[in-house]
Amino acid sequence: MRALSAGELLTVWEQGLMQQPVQRALALLTVACQDISPSQLAQLSIGRRDGLLLTLREGIFGSQIQSIATCSKCGERLELTFDVADIRTTTSTEPLEICSVQVDSWEVEFRLPNSLDLIAITSADTSQSALLERCLLQVREREEIQPIAQLPTQIASAVVTQMAKLDPQADVQLNLCCPACSHQWLSTFDIVSFFWSEIHAWAIRTLREVHILASTYGWGEAEILTMSPYRRRLYLEMIGG
Repeated sequence: MRALSAGELLTVWEQGLMQQPVQRALALLTVACQDISPSQLAQLSIGRRDGLLLTLREGIFGSQIQSIATCSKCGERLELTFDVADIRTTTSTEPLEICSVQVDSWEVEFRLPNSLDLIAITSADTSQSALLERCLLQVREREEIQPIAQLPTQIASAVVTQMAKLDPQADVQLNLCCPACSHQWLSTFDIVSFFWSEIHAWAIRTLREVHILASTYGWGEAEILTMSPYRRRLYLEMIGG
């Protein structure tokens, strides 16, 4: 993985304005991970993909994450500060192509969900059960093959549990406690939406800086973007002063 230049990040951001969140994630990784083909990136499990996004986010904005959560019981707003390492899980470095789980007389072979699956169910506007069905490879009861669509609910739940165990980075839960009312709950941390919100805020701020410097000094966008943030800030302070 390599660092993205300011120009590259702005280009991905501009293209991403018309894309789905999954496509934005893949676009970022396609630029940053040029040693991995776009098709390979799309077939990474959600957890492995999100692990790469965490690494990319850390390289661009640093290891500290600041976010806000709202207590569902009293409405108190919580300011959250934690480190990327706090939510990074330990996952096998080798991709798992075929996984299996056995419950009583049932044995199910499956693969982990990937970005292509998420794009497919989003486009079709189907239920989350469709995601599971896409990932099931074979279902057997007492060694006899059974229709995937007729998998019992309790067996399907066991498959989902095993998926989460094998790909923990795909479902990061923050254990929160409200300081005002002591209400406790789990909140899902979605690196795709969080990272994109940071990129969006950065892009708007950066383009505003480019506008001010270009209007004052007559420099072009590319020239300004090659400057370090520190140098741009110094020029902006001199303009303001």
